Order: sequence, then structure tokens, then C-alpha cells
Amino acid sequence: MTRKRIDHVGVMVRNLENSIKFYKDVVGLTLKGTLLHTNGIIRLAFLGFNESDETELELIQGYNDQLPVEGKVHHFAVTVDNIEEEFKRIQSLDVELVDQEITSLPNGHRYFFVYGSEGEWVEFFQR
Repeated sequence: MTRKRIDHVGVMVRNLENSIKFYKDVVGLTLKGTLLHTNGIIRLAFLGFNESDETELELIQGYNDQLPVEGKVHHFAVTVDNIEEEFKRIQSLDVELVDQEITSLPNGHRYFFVYGSEGEWVEFFQR
């Protein structure tokens, strides 16, 4: 079996448009496209940073309207070059922070979390 990379991460959402706006405005992703599933009910949106061979974020609306508050994905991480600058940028936005400060791990990696538009956690991460 050939394995190359994770192709995408799917996050179930209640409101596709609100989620697209959050991931574009707050996380900095680019909307690559939307489509209606062949079942005529599920709507999908694919976002990324427009890098070749990147892992995409797939937003899924209509699969399950009984989502728990925290969503169906605990979190995913976005790599940043300067965690302090990113933390200041996020603080200036109308976004709810999970963490009120940057966490530093023993290996030197640093991160903080924010709540996504559907309650999922988005981690900003610097190695």
C-alpha cells in the first residue's frame, strides 16, 4: 500500500458560509471550491493555502445536524512562522480564544488555540 500524506481533514459544520468566512478571515485559508454532494443534501467546501500537494480542510454541511458543541473534530493545527505575531493578530479579531497565552512545550514548540465558527478548536503552532 502506498501512503504519501493526509489528503484532507473533514470538519462537520452547521453553517457552511459562516465557517468559510471564519477560515478565510481568521486562519487565512483560501476557498478552493464548493460542491453539492451527489445525494443532493450534503454541501462541501475545500480550503487550503494554495500550496501544491497540501492537506486541505473540508467543511461538511448537512451530514449531521445534531453536532455536539465542540464539533466532530477536536482540533487541527496550522503552522505559523512567528507565534507572537499571530497571537497578537488573532487577539485583534472578534475571535474567542481558548488559550489566554501562548503555551511552550519542553521541546521548544509553541502554540495557542482559538474556537472555530462551530466550536471546533484551531491550533496555531510554531515548531
